[in-house]
Amino acid sequence: MTRINSLIAFFVFLVTLLCAQEKLANKGVMPINAYAFIPMNQINLTRFQEVKESGINLFIDNFPDIVAMKNGLDLAAKAGVKLLISCPELKNDPERTAALFMNHPAMGGYYIYDEPGMALFPELKKWCKRIQSVDKQHLLYVNIWPDFASPSALQADSYKAYVTEFLKELPVQVVSFDYYPVMSNRLSKSWYQNLELISAESKKAGLPFWAFALTSNYDAEHIMPQTLAALRLQLFSNLAYGAQGICYYEYWDRTPTSAAQEDDRGGPINAAGKRTVVFDRVKQMSAEIQALSPVFLGSKVISVRHTGKGMIPAGTIRMTTLPKPIKVLDTNGAPALVSVLENGENTFLVVVNKDFTNSINLTVYGDESVKKILKDGTIVPAAAYESSLELDPGDVSVYMFPTEKR
Repeated sequence: MTRINSLIAFFVFLVTLLCAQEKLANKGVMPINAYAFIPMNQINLTRFQEVKESGINLFIDNFPDIVAMKNGLDLAAKAGVKLLISCPELKNDPERTAALFMNHPAMGGYYIYDEPGMALFPELKKWCKRIQSVDKQHLLYVNIWPDFASPSALQADSYKAYVTEFLKELPVQVVSFDYYPVMSNRLSKSWYQNLELISAESKKAGLPFWAFALTSNYDAEHIMPQTLAALRLQLFSNLAYGAQGICYYEYWDRTPTSAAQEDDRGGPINAAGKRTVVFDRVKQMSAEIQALSPVFLGSKVISVRHTGKGMIPAGTIRMTTLPKPIKVLDTNGAPALVSVLENGENTFLVVVNKDFTNSINLTVYGDESVKKILKDGTIVPAAAYESSLELDPGDVSVYMFPTEKR
């Protein structure tokens, strides 16, 4: 009889587990942007299909004239990706250029400027307004400096003043900033402080923000090539802070090289036009982001906290409390980021291992309402797993429970 009861209990557990193998419902597509910089002699359908294969759905390239821009859009449309357009005519005659391209199926928006100083804001504002006099629907994309930029680059008394003035002056629809924090043996000290400020200021302005991951090394301080752990740490930290779009820099390595010479900077496509190991890592990360987009896309940040022995990053807050359904969360002294995101009827607990070289032991225990979200978006009871699990370098662990009614 005991054997029969055990079999029945096991059968009930299996049925419960199988019934729970549902997936999160997609609410849209996470914007995954890249600075592409594909050489003009490589602009063809095969290359655009390659971009699509990588998981990038929106990208920037500089075209030499309006004819080349039209050809690029036509090819992008066939491949199923969109462009943030950039050509000289967009600056010289923005109204005509916007009218020409605004209804194109591959039109994703307008690439305006990268890292302007504050003195440029009035000029950029006029440019944006001229485009908006024709097209009020598409994205105006301006990417701003990170907080370690020099005062001469910012042209402002402080970084906060720079961001505040940007949001006040420019009629943009997203706040985008670039920061590449993963160095060869450490994280940049101010990265999380920068994320705190951008997340808070964009929320105050009622705008989403986009953030970057480095996919091509530009100096000896940055690891080469970009590892999967480094990409995960950058991307999942950004998303845990509420980022609503992801940008890769850069897609095609622009280092001068001969066709026969392999480049070692670590970009997805090297200067000779060949895929590197980073291409496959970007493809994997893009797939993970889209599978988990129901967690992040449209979410409301309730809190972002940090764990770890000793000092936590400047400008951040140490974790001291947990959501009611979570009874225990312990990283055993390891540095982790713990975010609570509300997304409709579900609330998500997002834990990111901030160590990009070592795994950590993560213990999470909750009540019966807590579910674990797998990398492909599958929902399983958290109780189906051990409460203590190894979390890989830079990786994320996601849990879900019903949003508390207010």
